[in-house]
Amino acid sequence: MTKIGLCITGSFCTFKSILAAIDDLVANDFDVTPIFSFNVSSLDTRFYKQADFEELVIQKTGKQPIKTIVDAEPIGTSKGLELMLVAPCTGNTLAKIAHGITDTPVTMAVKAQLRNNRPVVLSVSSNDALGANARNIGSLLNTKNIYFVPFGQDAPLKKTNSLIADTKLIVPTCREALSGKQIQPAFCTLV
Repeated sequence: MTKIGLCITGSFCTFKSILAAIDDLVANDFDVTPIFSFNVSSLDTRFYKQADFEELVIQKTGKQPIKTIVDAEPIGTSKGLELMLVAPCTGNTLAKIAHGITDTPVTMAVKAQLRNNRPVVLSVSSNDALGANARNIGSLLNTKNIYFVPFGQDAPLKKTNSLIADTKLIVPTCREALSGKQIQPAFCTLV
């Protein structure tokens, strides 16, 4: 069984597909440790009440989520996680990872993984990915041990700067990343 961390950030509209991805990961013998951003730990939205979403994640993974920077810091050594998955990965989180900012449980978990030369997979979900965040994606595409779930424009005519990952490709992306490879093609057409 492959031990991975699943960092969940505040792209709340994608939570239904992330819950399905958790099912897919577990069905494919991934032992999933959830890690919540501060917003995921504290906000009720029109998509989910925080407590309800957390309970669903606990039911699916069998584990309480990590919710603090202090608890996320030793992940790289004490948990023995083979891979860190950030799904969804918001534009805010992308920017922080690209610039080495460690101010949330998610960014600390990513830092802990990278400092131990282990793979990090990003599942982008950002309305400004082709705008202000394009430079961060470019930088991270060229960063050692960073891999992307294939992504594309989800609404090119209405939201021209928006990109979202194809969450059905999370499992194969993780498998490739564990072998040190970026799944191809990295850019996809979303249907």
